Amino acid sequence: MTTPNKPTLHPRNRHQGRYDFPQLIKSSPELGRFLITNPYGKPSIDFADPEAVRVFNRALLKAQYGIQHWDIPTDYLCPPIPGRADYLHALADLLADDNAGEIPRGAKIQALDIGVGANCIYPLLGHSDYRWRFLGSDIDAVALASAKAIVQANGMTKAIALRQQSNRKHILLGLLKAEERFDLTLCNPPFHASREEATRGSQRKWRALGKADPKRKLPVLNFGGQNNELWCEGGEIRFVSQLVAESATIGQQVLWFTSLVSKASNLPGIQAALNKAGAVEQRVVEMGQGQKQSRLVAWTFKDAAARQQWRQQRWAEQQA
Repeated sequence: MTTPNKPTLHPRNRHQGRYDFPQLIKSSPELGRFLITNPYGKPSIDFADPEAVRVFNRALLKAQYGIQHWDIPTDYLCPPIPGRADYLHALADLLADDNAGEIPRGAKIQALDIGVGANCIYPLLGHSDYRWRFLGSDIDAVALASAKAIVQANGMTKAIALRQQSNRKHILLGLLKAEERFDLTLCNPPFHASREEATRGSQRKWRALGKADPKRKLPVLNFGGQNNELWCEGGEIRFVSQLVAESATIGQQVLWFTSLVSKASNLPGIQAALNKAGAVEQRVVEMGQGQKQSRLVAWTFKDAAARQQWRQQRWAEQQA
């Protein structure tokens, strides 16, 4: 799997180039009240305004993916859609690498979204682009209620199921049924260690964008977010290391485990955790959107022969 030095949006990503704001406003008129002119004289929105971002996402999902109904509670994470889409396209490539270069599509592919959130964004995009089926898990009952409302409003109950992780100390332990199998897991972990760290990171972002205003009370992050969405004790490396350790207990139920990793400096610790857990294979895939760079780490407890057997038994059976 190639990883270019300066990664850009995935070639299959629908969000190449500039946003067509006139077209977005035509299909979602409510976006018009948030339109501004940026310092370069181009139409845009104020990405430091959570309400503007929420309405923008709603318009983008409707125009690009046919999602007619989407909303989230105030102060819940409002994700940047192009980056979320890139993660899913990278996962499709991961499956294709083991499948003679062909991306497996349709309901035969089942994915587990760990921390689905109130926005339910990965299942919505993954089902739209690849027709995969999803199970979304979360510890937050309010987030799950929001995700459920989105799924039901868009008639996707057969494609997207939701489940609460009842033990807040666990990620995967106790979550799955013994007979369940998943071709993929995905996770966007909380990457700050505290609210203060999240606030400092957001302030640095605004200063870089030239939007810092000492008279303006700014939200913690422009995309919103609850505690468990944005930070946890020990931050990203501790969360992903725990995810790795727990994944070993269900290693035979999943083909590929994956997680986003926002900080490259966390990779050595995560890779050490993977070695300790006994992962048979691990990969790092670089991604990038504009000035932002990210990456995903993928691991499996199945060797090449076991993965081939998995594909033959599960994918072929469901295609028949």
